[in-house]
This record gives sequence, structure tokens and C-alpha cells, in this order.
Amino acid sequence: MNPLLRLPYAFAAQAARLGASLVPEAAHGKTWQSLRARRGIRERYAAWGRAHRDPARPLLWVHAPSVGEGLQARAVLPLVRALHPQLQIAYTFFSPSAEAFATSIGADFTDYLPFDSAGDADAALDALRPTALVFSKLDVWPTLVARAAARGTKIGMISATLADGSGRVSPWAKALLGDAYGALAAVGAIDAEDAARLIALGVQARAVEVTGDTRYDQVWQRALTVDRMGPLLATLASSRPTLVAGSTWPADEAVLLDAWAVVRKKLPGARLIIAPHEPTPMHLRPVQQWATDIRAPLARLGDVAQRTADVVLVDRTGVLGELYALADVAYVGGGFHAAGLHSVLEPAAFGAPVLFGPRHTQSRDAALLIAARGGGACTDAAALGAALLSLLTDKAERVAAGERARAMVERGVGAAERSAALVSRLLATS
Repeated sequence: MNPLLRLPYAFAAQAARLGASLVPEAAHGKTWQSLRARRGIRERYAAWGRAHRDPARPLLWVHAPSVGEGLQARAVLPLVRALHPQLQIAYTFFSPSAEAFATSIGADFTDYLPFDSAGDADAALDALRPTALVFSKLDVWPTLVARAAARGTKIGMISATLADGSGRVSPWAKALLGDAYGALAAVGAIDAEDAARLIALGVQARAVEVTGDTRYDQVWQRALTVDRMGPLLATLASSRPTLVAGSTWPADEAVLLDAWAVVRKKLPGARLIIAPHEPTPMHLRPVQQWATDIRAPLARLGDVAQRTADVVLVDRTGVLGELYALADVAYVGGGFHAAGLHSVLEPAAFGAPVLFGPRHTQSRDAALLIAARGGGACTDAAALGAALLSLLTDKAERVAAGERARAMVERGVGAAERSAALVSRLLATS
């Protein structure tokens, strides 16, 4: 880290620690929850270290900021454990949205990542005594990396990607993070372009190899093993033409619902299963009102009426990845939202053509899907309605597009094994 940034960065970390101690219990929102979660974090790490850390066994510490990065890590960890049966695994995350997900990782220890102060980093390293520290996707924490490297811990990264034009290549970002990226001993980049950008960011060229994106393995495995006879899917199985719209925002719904109203007039038997990105009452209510306005029978997921409803409204999280198995066609949200497109891989792995909005330029997967002719972007309700009608009424076109989407995902499979081999080498050289 540039010496001029060390003092303000350390001050910011200490301010965050102070904020954690002062945030009111009644305060809501992810920021407040994230602060509260850091209360007593040093003690939690230390308690686990005393009770469970076996110094005779290697320990892999994996950090994945949120759920997306966690999915990339989850595809790799069972393979690494199979290669190193004595391994202990610690898994940390940053976002409160990943707290529940972390329990699915199968790690020996899971918790929030402490704030990036020297004291917190040392306390965590004292407790975990990691053999290797691996980051998923891109985020690194300069103080933690410096303290870990000073102890001889090998540091790596899997499914590493850096978007073209990312702010991380700015002079300020490079001054803050350049040393941390330079300390990485092994980096598995998603593709050659990512590898080149990571090297420009400060990663040593000899440390980088192209391993692919482990999300492809994760979604492929889910598609192969989904329980179609289980209670979630069996009760919704139908021969009706079905659109599954996932991770939608209000900006998506303003376009999608107008398009679907047109589709429904021309294809009365069509069914919509819609899973808003944030299934809060405030977000669900307008969808319910829209269904009432167009006289489309609507049921919440799990209601008895869902068997015959024209619209099934998903009011929970954690099920969308399986619901895509029901899709004749899929719509993925975010393409009309400022944050950009969500993952198109899950529906594609099930062989569904995938449609989305115009804000997809930062999505490598969307570009690959378009190139494979397994899906496409729509700029407005008229274009989306036309694309939906074409796919839902022309089975040959729909099946061919779905097969191309599925083949695109299958071509990306294998990244998990390559990433596990990279992590294994880090553990072996420590």
C-alpha cells in the first residue's frame, strides 16, 4: 500500500470498529447488520481457535464477500477436501446476505471477515493459523494480505475476473491494492483477457493461469441433480408454456409485465413464474396488483392454487435455482436495473433460452450466450413480447436455442477441478 494511504486507511478501519460498538440494536438495513455482526468478532475467532484448531492439520481460509463469490468457492471446496482429507477449512464473508448461505459451505469455521485493521487481522490469523488464504473472484484486503504474507501464509485467488474499464485500475485503487495483488502466489483467472487485466493491476505474471469460472461447474451440477419429483418442483410441473422470470427488479417488471400481458392475450395457456430479487411486501404488492388488473389468477409459491394459477409469485429466496428447471423460456432480471444483469447461467444449464434487458455489457456470460444464440437482449416491452411469443409458440426454435444455451454452459465445466488443483498446490508449498 502506498505509504500516504496507510494512515487514512487504518483510521477508516478503526472508525468502522467504533461504529460496530455504537450502532443501535433497532437499526435496520445491511450496513447496520454488517456493523453489528463485527461485535465480539475477535473473541469468536479466538474461541474457535482454542477449541477446534488442530495445529497438526493444514487449514485453508477462503474468503468470498457475498453469495455470488460463495457459489464459485462452493464448487471447489469439496474437491480440495477430497485431495487433502485432513484439511480444516475456514470460510468468511462480508455481506449479511451471505450469512445464511455460509452454512451450506461445509466449512469447519464460518464467520464475517473482520474489519481490515492490523489488530483484527492479527487476531484472526492467530486464531486460524492458516496454511493458505484464498480469495474468490477479486476482492483483496491489503492489511490482511500483508500480515498473512509476513507469516509465510500462501495467498491465492480463484475465479478471478476484472471487468474492462473497472475502477480498480485507477491510480488510487492501484496505490491502495497493488501490493496486495502483487502478493498473490497463485491466481486462477476466468479467461485470458481477465488474466491480462489482472497482471496490469499488479498480479505477478508467473502467478496467473487461466482456470475458468467455477460457477459453470456449480450450475451444471445443480441441473444434473435437481429433484424434479421433490415437493418444490413436482407440485408445479405442467405442460403449459412456462416463463420463469428470476431476480427481477421493479425496472424489469415495468417492461416484463407489459410484455407478458400481450403474450397472455395471444397465448392464453401461458404461465408466468416470477421471483423478484428482493421478495419484500413492498416489492411483491405491485406484481399482485398487476395480476388483478389484467385478471390473471395469481398464487404465492406453495399455495394450493399454484397448480392452476396463471401467475406464481415467489415470495422467498433460495429456490430460484431449482425453479428454472420448469422454464420453457427464462427471463433474468437486472438488465433494466442500474446494478446490471444477474446470472444467466442457471437457466441456461437447464436448457432454457434466456432473455434479458439491455444492461448486460459487464456480463461475460451474457455475451457468450448471445454469441451462442442461446438467448438475447431486449430493449423494451414490445421487443421482449415478440421474443417471448416466438419462443413459446415455436417449439423447434425454442428447443434449439435451449440446447445451444446448455452447450455453452457445458463448455465451461472443468474450472472447479483446475481451481482445486491450484489451491492444492498452494497448500503443498506452504
